[in-house]
Amino acid sequence: MTQCCINPSILSADFVNLEAELGRIANADAVHVDVMDNHFVPNLTIGLPVVQRLQQVSPVPLDAHLMIAEPDRWAPSFADAGLASVTFHVEAAAAPIKLARELRARGSKAGMALRPATPVEPYLDMLTELDMLLIMTVEPGFGGQSFLDVTLPKIRRARRAVEDAGVKVAIQVDGGISEDTIARAAEAGANVFVAGSAVYGAEDPQAAIESLRAAATAAFA
Repeated sequence: MTQCCINPSILSADFVNLEAELGRIANADAVHVDVMDNHFVPNLTIGLPVVQRLQQVSPVPLDAHLMIAEPDRWAPSFADAGLASVTFHVEAAAAPIKLARELRARGSKAGMALRPATPVEPYLDMLTELDMLLIMTVEPGFGGQSFLDVTLPKIRRARRAVEDAGVKVAIQVDGGISEDTIARAAEAGANVFVAGSAVYGAEDPQAAIESLRAAATAAFA
């Protein structure tokens, strides 16, 4: 059975104590690192030097989500930092197939993200070039938003395409994932879940991770 993964987002963590915050989610499958440049999205978070340091101290793999302009130029450096997975937005990429191949060549899994209103169909022929497809379930840029149910049909179509193509491509969802919404996303076909406040807002983040993983696994099955 396909594994359901929980990747907590450090966007909801205490930025003053990121190493300690990573330790609080040591049972996660990966940590989701939101990189925003105040150009592609109207928010500014952290950049490559901080991510490089996180890579050195994290007890779990790093899964970078690059919400940045010019990912063709910048994304390969994140792969060079040793990250397990690097995801770029197709809306910002000039040559997404070339970029996905470059990320893989540098040792990272290649992920491609789509905003809520971006259709998945034009990119289905690219599935063989990807390790993960990230379907945003909120508008990218800020944490704490409500899950957009309008994205569920797109998740279903993506899952169907992955199964029909016979490729091992994870379908990740990011935005508004909680105990209330994770089952709906999993039933639609997502198997990797980014959760921010649902994990870091919990009294026991590791218990929250286990609870989310169990709910997702049951619904995905």
